[in-house]
Amino acid sequence: MSTQVFTLPDLGEGLTEAALVRWLVAVGDTVAVDAPVAEVETAKAVVEVPSPFAGVVAQRHGEEGATLTVGEPLISVEAPAAADTYVEEERAGSGNVLIGYGTSAAPARRRRRANRAAGAPAPAGARPAVKSPIVRQLARRRGIDLATLTGTGPHGVITRRDVEAATAAADVPAAPDVDRRTGLPIRTRVPLRGMRKAVTETLTRSRNEIPEATTWVDVDATALLELRAELAAGGAAPGVLAMVARFVVAGLARFPELNARVDTERDEITHLDGVNLGIAAQTVRGLVVPAVRDAHRMGMRGLDAEIRRLTAAARDGSSTAAELTCGSFTLNNYGVLGVDGSAAIINHPEVAILGMGRIFPRPWVVDGEVVARRIVQLSLVFDHRVCDGGTAGGFLRFVADAVESPTSAMADL
Repeated sequence: MSTQVFTLPDLGEGLTEAALVRWLVAVGDTVAVDAPVAEVETAKAVVEVPSPFAGVVAQRHGEEGATLTVGEPLISVEAPAAADTYVEEERAGSGNVLIGYGTSAAPARRRRRANRAAGAPAPAGARPAVKSPIVRQLARRRGIDLATLTGTGPHGVITRRDVEAATAAADVPAAPDVDRRTGLPIRTRVPLRGMRKAVTETLTRSRNEIPEATTWVDVDATALLELRAELAAGGAAPGVLAMVARFVVAGLARFPELNARVDTERDEITHLDGVNLGIAAQTVRGLVVPAVRDAHRMGMRGLDAEIRRLTAAARDGSSTAAELTCGSFTLNNYGVLGVDGSAAIINHPEVAILGMGRIFPRPWVVDGEVVARRIVQLSLVFDHRVCDGGTAGGFLRFVADAVESPTSAMADL
């Protein structure tokens, strides 16, 4: 037997750190190669980290809620001499250990999840069922031993309320947490890390570096909705977002300045050959932007299928780092949030983002008569370094005209 130290592997895509969300093993547990040992949150997703070693867990390095950098120890495993090697992917330095390539661990994970779903009790000696690092921190601050608590959350998970109830029962004095400026009590503190930290850094950099400008137009989408209804009558029809996405991709072919990068080190603007279309998706963990690779090669139905797949993956946390970092232009449908318009922030290092508000009936003048039409606002935020208003307006007008006359637009695509 020898002790093998497994360090946090290369995360890929320029990611250098991860927050330790939850340990999946305890000291003394036996683990197999590829068995998940910890759940970490990177700037892109929450993933399980599988062990490259088989053996017995000798030490866990780090508390839940801590931030680890690549190369820092994660766990130490007492491994047989014959198992003192990384799996092939880790030796190659591909980063696949973090992305998830589990083999033998998958059935074990399914059994563990099935037991939790059935409400099976935790085995004797198991660590307290706490998922939230905030709850652990609160318990430490108030001197509460989590092992003494019975969780009231789903499947026995210990919640903040459980810790607060234990505090009251033990009459443990807790120092008041008060905002210095207002004097108001602080309800909760949310650590700025993982995805929230990445969003903060990206958007702050966008505001600091990009001289942005915004232009918008109200568009009559009645014909677009009628066309979609006709397509639906003949079978499955693409969603409105996919239809607009197809027009966006066609517009970028005509106005490549908006599908570009600004290279400040080389003092040049790089126009890209092809489009990876980012689709902004709101999830419980925040806003993410998975991208449809090679969107310029797809029709409306192909775009629709890929948009649905990517947004579903984003919401269940299974998006890969590559999917979340390869976009060249972003389409943001904030209309699903029930709002008409927004001055969006460009997803750095992209140079433009097109926003789409809700579609709803409004009075509209058609052939001199005021009638009810289905109107949507499109807004384009662009980097003024790559083009001027003429180019931005031309692109926005192209998309707007396609939405208003979709049949003729599709004939020209």
